[in-house]
Amino acid sequence: MSRPTALIVGGATDRSTLAQALPDWTVRTTDSLDVLDDTTTVVVLRSGVRLGADQLRRLPGLRHVIRAGSGLDGLDLPELASRGITVHRNPVPAADSVAQWALAAILSLARRIPLGQSALAAGAHLKAGCLTRPLAEARLAIWGAGAIGQACEGALAAHVGEIAYAARPSIPADIRQLPAAALTEWADIHLVALPGTPENQGAFGPAFLTAARRRCPMLVCVGRLATLDVPACLEALDDGDLAGLALDPVDPEDMRLLPRVGTPRNLIATPHIGAQRTDVRDRLDTWVAATARSLADRHEQVRP
Repeated sequence: MSRPTALIVGGATDRSTLAQALPDWTVRTTDSLDVLDDTTTVVVLRSGVRLGADQLRRLPGLRHVIRAGSGLDGLDLPELASRGITVHRNPVPAADSVAQWALAAILSLARRIPLGQSALAAGAHLKAGCLTRPLAEARLAIWGAGAIGQACEGALAAHVGEIAYAARPSIPADIRQLPAAALTEWADIHLVALPGTPENQGAFGPAFLTAARRRCPMLVCVGRLATLDVPACLEALDDGDLAGLALDPVDPEDMRLLPRVGTPRNLIATPHIGAQRTDVRDRLDTWVAATARSLADRHEQVRP
């Protein structure tokens, strides 16, 4: 009987750590799921990987997906569920690191540092254009009250005047929240920490920007870029309807959405580095190995 296989996609976890946890398994690495393998029982992946019907046809023995992080974009959840495949994820290790990025981004946008730097690179001196109000007077709206949203609140509470979450039925009643329509009239900063689920796709686009422009807010995305209509947000930034824009979850295919040259902007765009800290990767590697070991034990119990 062939040994079960754990497949690591795109360097999602440390191979040696996983192999030590699964001594009786084959542990393989790949850069793509376009492979045919009927021994693969577990796939370990991070963001930027598509796993839907096409890939699943090539992995008939797949039973578990371990997501080394929090996002579910790229995963066809209904298709996985229909095949009895369980998804395991862990947003907690990355939350503090992402919140640290959010703090750095908001501090930079609030002082208009990206605008000043990009202007200097273009040969312009925009000192007067970098006059700003104190961040301590700003109202912060957080869209998404999961581990990352709440970690961002903890990191930013000492630096802003008020914080409120966008109201959702799943948010505990003791957390301050306001209806979404009220937040556009209330907030000076909108921090988006939402998954790229169908109901969130493009939610921060023309309608949101029109409703929010009276306050000329900053918009910061630490969730999934698909929640934003990026061209509309860039247009609003250039038109003066946004005071600043910060985008971290930029995957390679998203680069086409970003401006290469042109007018200096109060814009931060980074290549999905929010959770790129060594301690986060170490904790996720440990969690992946422990999760896989637990799944292997269950697999052994049900084998004939």
